Amino acid sequence: MEKNRNYFIAIALSVVIVLAWQFLYMNPRIEQQRLAEEARKAQVEQTQAASGAAASTEGAAVNGTLPGAAGQPAATATREESLAKSQRVTIDTSAVAGSINLTGARLDDIRLKDYHETVDDSSPIITLFSPSDSKDGYFTELGYIAGEGAGTVPGPSTVWTVASGDKLTETTPVTLTFTNEKGVVFNRTISIDEHYMITVTDKVENPGQEAVSFSTYGRVTRNNKPTTPSVFVIHEGFIGVTGPDASLTEETYKKAEEGALTLPKGTGGWLGITDKYWAAAIVPPQTVPFEGRYSHFTDGQPRYQADYRTDAMTVAPGQSMEFKSLVFAGAKEVPLVDNYETSLSIPRFDLMIDWGWFYFITKPMFKMMDFFFRYFGNFGVAILMTTIVVKALFFPLASKQYASMANMKRMQPKMEELKAKHGDDRMALQQAMMALYKEEKINPVAGCWPMLLQIPVFFALYKVIYVTIEMRHAPFFGWIHDLSAPDPTSLFNLFGVLPYDVPHFLMIGVWPIVMGITMFLQMRMNPTPPDPTQAMIFTWMPLIFTFMLASFPAGLVIYWAWNNTLSISQQALIMKRHGAKIELFDNLKGLFKRKSAEPK
Repeated sequence: MEKNRNYFIAIALSVVIVLAWQFLYMNPRIEQQRLAEEARKAQVEQTQAASGAAASTEGAAVNGTLPGAAGQPAATATREESLAKSQRVTIDTSAVAGSINLTGARLDDIRLKDYHETVDDSSPIITLFSPSDSKDGYFTELGYIAGEGAGTVPGPSTVWTVASGDKLTETTPVTLTFTNEKGVVFNRTISIDEHYMITVTDKVENPGQEAVSFSTYGRVTRNNKPTTPSVFVIHEGFIGVTGPDASLTEETYKKAEEGALTLPKGTGGWLGITDKYWAAAIVPPQTVPFEGRYSHFTDGQPRYQADYRTDAMTVAPGQSMEFKSLVFAGAKEVPLVDNYETSLSIPRFDLMIDWGWFYFITKPMFKMMDFFFRYFGNFGVAILMTTIVVKALFFPLASKQYASMANMKRMQPKMEELKAKHGDDRMALQQAMMALYKEEKINPVAGCWPMLLQIPVFFALYKVIYVTIEMRHAPFFGWIHDLSAPDPTSLFNLFGVLPYDVPHFLMIGVWPIVMGITMFLQMRMNPTPPDPTQAMIFTWMPLIFTFMLASFPAGLVIYWAWNNTLSISQQALIMKRHGAKIELFDNLKGLFKRKSAEPK
């Protein structure tokens, strides 16, 4: 008993040390890093403001260089100030609000009507794109790089003229035009669908007496990284599918800060920048080879840029050339992204959503969950129904494993005899038990297999809940208004009864507690391990998991609690079928008896 007490004390001290380390060391350190980063940004802004806007061309295409590589003025204006000082064409569709900047024909004002910043529908809608000289500058731009005989070509500082259309909607495209000093006419027709795909059709007319050569470029540029902290299970940063084999290339912001990455050259593909729920990507003309690049620039306004440059194209005298590019700017809705891949023949466009290593499990699981959502109208219920289907698929395997566990229960008297025979000789006891397992054809770790085999499924479901925008702000019942966020209640303020906030690591909500209880009951369905150390681990594991999963999305915790409940019922059914005693209540009684029997 003294040895068990020491184990419990050791575990308790370990938990206290981990919590103290998080609260007293990690949290202050994170806060210090945040303040230091803010101070660094403030100093950079002051330096940039003092140096002025020496690079007012914003990296125009000069001498064949790709725009964005030269300095960009410091972002000192507010979003509203920047929008007000430039000529624009309004964008107004059922899903998007914004405008086109006629300087550079730049898409730098995009807001998403269907998505709000919080679960409150009265909160502001999501702002995706903002002008480059505003603090959160983020934009997409398509232009030209001059070749032989081209003269001046449209670039970042070119002011286009509106030829037709005063508002871009789903049914009314806008045509812009620019004519250079050699009479070469550049026409650009911009159209948008009812969602987030913008089609840019360029036409170059050469009325002169000599050929005109040029390349085209496209870039997605943003001033800042996302404000939300990055998580290892999802990629945020640069993304693209390029090269002759259409290979996926992902790069973090940190890697780009260390040096530019050049992508494989090829015909067909796309590239851009992705966040957790939103993305901006360009699909270059799919008939012309292009080379992509991920970069970070620090001269002037620091910025991250995904860009490409096509091979040179030539328009003969008296001839014209037309080519089409696509710009995606919006929410990464799974059915929508999949439809764009097939209907627009964009190679591997579905990989814009980070399905993870278990792609072959994660995406079908989403499809199943989405089917139940469309039937029941609630993603929480869809999670419960998906869990039932998964449990049904695993039932044959679970039946075999639980049957082995039932055999272990029948061997319990013999195991007690071995313990009495060998006493404190633990080596001899282990050898005798292994011989007994072999003789009776019992797998001593059979009870672990169902849990181990469901780990990929658990991780796949975690990806679905965490990554897919369909889960964002999706309610369940009661106090759960966002399945993609942690349970907002906490045991340590009596679930909101006491009028104070608790530290983040003590946000142990109702559903994490329910999950811990169901895990505790599930583990008590099994025989208590004879080894004191293993028994202690089994006792403390539900509490540890309760703390661990408290910060996970509520949808995942609900899944885990429901899965445990189904497992208890499933195990009880199988054990009863094999004639084994269900020892849940006996184990609970034994646990409390041992506690009451311990010396005070």
